[in-house]
Amino acid sequence: MTALPQSVLDLPGRLHLRPWTPYDAPALVESCHDPEIRHWNRPAPVSPAEAVARIERWQERWHAEEAAIWAVAPTAGGLPVGLIGLADLDLAGGSGEILYWLLPAGRGAGVMVGATDRVTRWAFDDLGLHRVRITHSVANPASCRVATKAGFPLEGTMRGALLHADGWHDEHLHARLSTDRD
Repeated sequence: MTALPQSVLDLPGRLHLRPWTPYDAPALVESCHDPEIRHWNRPAPVSPAEAVARIERWQERWHAEEAAIWAVAPTAGGLPVGLIGLADLDLAGGSGEILYWLLPAGRGAGVMVGATDRVTRWAFDDLGLHRVRITHSVANPASCRVATKAGFPLEGTMRGALLHADGWHDEHLHARLSTDRD
């Protein structure tokens, strides 16, 4: 990863996945004020300058082979409607975890299912990972639908695994293996 620029990944329709840029800071600021994103992801509110700094850290994490974070954005330009990434990367161990959110403008059209599948194929084909997982609160049925529709079977429930704004939540664990695609 360190020697390569971050890829732009095409999606069906009018969206693609591209690296975040400082131009995208307003979308990141907006995400920190969205009630759904705040509830499930607990982002701290950020100023425009803090958003630019966070985007720069994502670029640093790419070069450190720690994460790959993309903007879900219109192919014709404009601000992102969401974020998807592969974090907790363990290249030697062959694993990583998908994370995602959508602003209201991106919700309800199945965008995240396609984005999740595309990032997963990139993880298997380009990074050579063996296992990619998704975790989410059992109280978040939208994330469960995304995981299931993207081909991530439910493996189990992790009790009291993540602290959300309203307390500790049990988390579903979904995963795909590179061999699942055969």
